[in-house]
Amino acid sequence: MTPDISGPRARLLILGLATAVLAAVAVVATVRAADRAGERDRARPGEPVARTGVVTLRQQGRLLFRNLAWGPQRDHISSLPLTTMAGPRTAAPRNCLRFHAAAGTGICLRATGGVVPGHEAVLLDARLRPVRTFPVPGMPTRARVSPSGRLVAWTVFVSGDSYAGGAFSTRTAIYDTRTGTLRSDLESFTVVKDGQRHRAADHNFWGVTFAAGDNRFHATLATGGRTYLVEGDLARRTLRTLRENVECPSLSPDGTRVAFKKRVPGAFADAPWRLHILDLRTGRETALAERRSVDDQALWLNGHTLLYALPGDFGADLWSIPADGGGVPRMIVKSGTSPAVIA
Repeated sequence: MTPDISGPRARLLILGLATAVLAAVAVVATVRAADRAGERDRARPGEPVARTGVVTLRQQGRLLFRNLAWGPQRDHISSLPLTTMAGPRTAAPRNCLRFHAAAGTGICLRATGGVVPGHEAVLLDARLRPVRTFPVPGMPTRARVSPSGRLVAWTVFVSGDSYAGGAFSTRTAIYDTRTGTLRSDLESFTVVKDGQRHRAADHNFWGVTFAAGDNRFHATLATGGRTYLVEGDLARRTLRTLRENVECPSLSPDGTRVAFKKRVPGAFADAPWRLHILDLRTGRETALAERRSVDDQALWLNGHTLLYALPGDFGADLWSIPADGGGVPRMIVKSGTSPAVIA
């Protein structure tokens, strides 16, 4: 005989069983999430050693970066001497998703807690203490401080989470630590393309890199399905296109060259870039010896070497490559990203 499941008692029984199953699933998910969170805090054999200590932006000859080695110091800003970057790293209790620093000023893009998760940009002093906090409208992706430490820039994804696919929107802000002026979105600047003012609803900017003097800077402009290197003038609030197919520029210490990632023909859609150097005086491009796709804003370790992040076993590793097109890629920091050179 087929049981009667249409009565009120039967429906209550089914509802109770369904509720119990959902509760059990929730408990299992919570336990697994807790296990994963606890796993992050446990160091693993073979991973770099990180030890809590004092990290400042005044220690010369140091490389600072976001530590990605598993353990209690994961995501903390860490420090290694430039002379030997294979030993134990010193970690400060400062969590960042993106980080950069120069001349005693730091910028930390981090997640915020609370009922509704979000992100913020935190201005740091030379001892990595918060000076000012700015809410940001999306996922952190780029951060830079000018050579003097006066200007700070950051970029977030407002929608989408990758430059590769093309369906994304960004917000890029620049803050002047001396005047307290926040330019919250470069889209308010006047764009000049081919000598004419260029207006478009799809302007997106990212990857600011500052020149000496705290007025001129370079960045990427995306519009009409193409990307451009732009030169910015803070005082005039203008952006002038210089060259097509340039993303995530990084100005050399002497201000004469730009390292950037360039989309190359025949590459996979989700890994389309190769690192190049552009000589701003001659317009000559040089492809670097790193043949893997690099989705990062490279950093000049010095006048002839670049640093950049590539995916690694625990998030990312830092690699170096000569800026003249020769040499071979070399991993210099395992489980690290977002570097800053204090030299």
